[in-house]
Amino acid sequence: MTVAIVTDSAASLPVALAEQFDVHIVPLHLLTERGDLRDGDLSLSEVMEEVIRHPRSVTTSGPSPGEFVAAIEEAANPDGVLVLTIAGHMSGTYKSAWNAAALSDATVRVLDTGTAAGAEGLVVLAAAASAAAGSDIEAVETRATQVIERVQLVAAVAGLDHLQRSGRVPGIAGWAGRRLGLHPLFSFRAGRVVPLRPAQGRGAALDRLLARLRRSRPPTPAALHVAVLHALADTEARELMSRIEQEITPATAFVGEFSPVMVAHTGPGLIGLAWWWEPEG
Repeated sequence: MTVAIVTDSAASLPVALAEQFDVHIVPLHLLTERGDLRDGDLSLSEVMEEVIRHPRSVTTSGPSPGEFVAAIEEAANPDGVLVLTIAGHMSGTYKSAWNAAALSDATVRVLDTGTAAGAEGLVVLAAAASAAAGSDIEAVETRATQVIERVQLVAAVAGLDHLQRSGRVPGIAGWAGRRLGLHPLFSFRAGRVVPLRPAQGRGAALDRLLARLRRSRPPTPAALHVAVLHALADTEARELMSRIEQEITPATAFVGEFSPVMVAHTGPGLIGLAWWWEPEG
């Protein structure tokens, strides 16, 4: 492989997959009473303890340009480095990566995936597979761009309290969610969070995620690439993946945990479903 792939920890790639495809991961930061922690220094349950204990003082931050420079130099290969980041609308990570590319002597391309979590992870895996097949940097970047245009991401959260605290929804929405027992649903489009009609109960919320995947299936043969991510909801995540695999055998599939930095904003119980369809033939 002559093209190296670098991404940020928001992609939430399982360690084994990142190692298998030689993906270099730059961690985001969690700023807590304990100090500046890199994503992964705390487990998800420890992050939740920090958020519950210090709800107003836990904040997050993207990697610095220097951290990206270090990763680029470590990963540098003859045909260059492709850096894939979380959506620029959601984080300053893309800007840091772009600044790092300007500081590096290596041939570096930086691409905003326009998404996050499992969807970002699927873009990264597609680019890494292209690089592993021997593609040059132009072809690898083209492959990533194709997936960015197709990938979808929807999520269900257990409640709006954490999002309300982080300022991402108005206070009345949090009150309504608590009073009515609703489970909020969101999609991520062009780097932005789009609220969907909430579901009445947890089971209905997961059913709605699966229904959106089913409705998106093209009429012509296509391979499914899919990821289910969770925040302290491993059993539900694996059950959702099992339901998908009972209907179709995916070309790519993984279940993993959300980045702890991302979960600081959403709280436990988050389930995310990301996928894209690749036309066959």
